Amino acid sequence: MRTSTTARAGQYAALLAYLAFLAFPFLWLVSTAFKSPRELGSPHPAWIPRHPTLDNFRQAFDAQPLLHAALNSLLAAAGAAVVAVVIATPLAYVMARRRTALTRAATGWVVVSQAFPLVLVIIPLFLVLKNLRLIDSLAGLTLVYVVWALPFALWMLAGYVRAVPAEVEEAAAVDGAGRARTLFSVVAPLLAPGIVATGLFAFVTAWNEFFFALVLLKTPEKQTLPVVLTHFIGAEGVADLGPLAAAAFLATLPSLVVFAVVQRRITGGMLTGAVKD
Repeated sequence: MRTSTTARAGQYAALLAYLAFLAFPFLWLVSTAFKSPRELGSPHPAWIPRHPTLDNFRQAFDAQPLLHAALNSLLAAAGAAVVAVVIATPLAYVMARRRTALTRAATGWVVVSQAFPLVLVIIPLFLVLKNLRLIDSLAGLTLVYVVWALPFALWMLAGYVRAVPAEVEEAAAVDGAGRARTLFSVVAPLLAPGIVATGLFAFVTAWNEFFFALVLLKTPEKQTLPVVLTHFIGAEGVADLGPLAAAAFLATLPSLVVFAVVQRRITGGMLTGAVKD
């Protein structure tokens, strides 16, 4: 009994240590965003600002077009999330339900494609977008984000489809429903938590993405928020730390808000009420 209690206490301690490790950068970012220049230059930094100030936020908005960049990021990220989910849902259903050599090969390719470095694919993507005249456009960037998010979206949604009991689809077939109607009227509602989680993943990935946006967008008015954040760093690598921390803090808020809104949907029971009486 004592051994079990000790093991459980050790697990809780490890979990708390891991949570503290994850939370430390964000908490330090928030602290830095509200510190005055004098506190930022202090040789003895403090966790809590002694004299909190909003000057860093005002300077950040005066220095860079953060709201316009945030709108660009929102359009690209939300568009990529919606399109990726719409494309991935029926494809994942086919991959999960039709276990053929082709679908197994497609599943293997999905897994392998996640190992490709960004540098390896940027040149082919650039040439394709150039031929489509989508270089330096949010539409082209959104298309890239959709392509980049699709493999993981397929793999993730296929797992959710496999978790749906086959009896549910058999019952729909007995009632005369075809494959398409079964997918959209029966299976898709049961996949709601998986669809939301997949869309959230695609949104957060696109919102935080930097490399593609840096290479493909050249017009300042079209740049996304991660690219604009680099403008707070001077040519010699010296950062305007206070405004940079304030802008970075604001850049993290949309992801946190989206997760807070949909987290109940993600953790909800996927098959509640799914069994036909």
